[in-house]
Amino acid sequence: MTTEEIDTTELGEKIVKVLKTIFDPEIPVDIYELGLIYDVFVNEDYEVKILMTLTTPNCPVAETLPVEVEDKVKSIKSVKDAEVEITFDPPWTQDLMSEEAKLELGML
Repeated sequence: MTTEEIDTTELGEKIVKVLKTIFDPEIPVDIYELGLIYDVFVNEDYEVKILMTLTTPNCPVAETLPVEVEDKVKSIKSVKDAEVEITFDPPWTQDLMSEEAKLELGML
């Protein structure tokens, strides 16, 4: 491994860190803790694919939130490309929220 190469696990951690800076405008919790991120894939070419959902199919940020996620992930120095795929299978429920998010929203 050269000094130019980056560990995909380390890159995954950087991606999660960036995802935690993106908030659903209606809920004061980041999209990662909210459980909207289902999976993050990083291949050996440092191309990222993010499988995510929205709180509802009619979410007011359905057009802008995936673009914000793509843009912020692409801004990570070693990421060559990023793509967001939206899915509603399985549908989002409050059970997907982290304990931290539930605590923040007074659900615990």
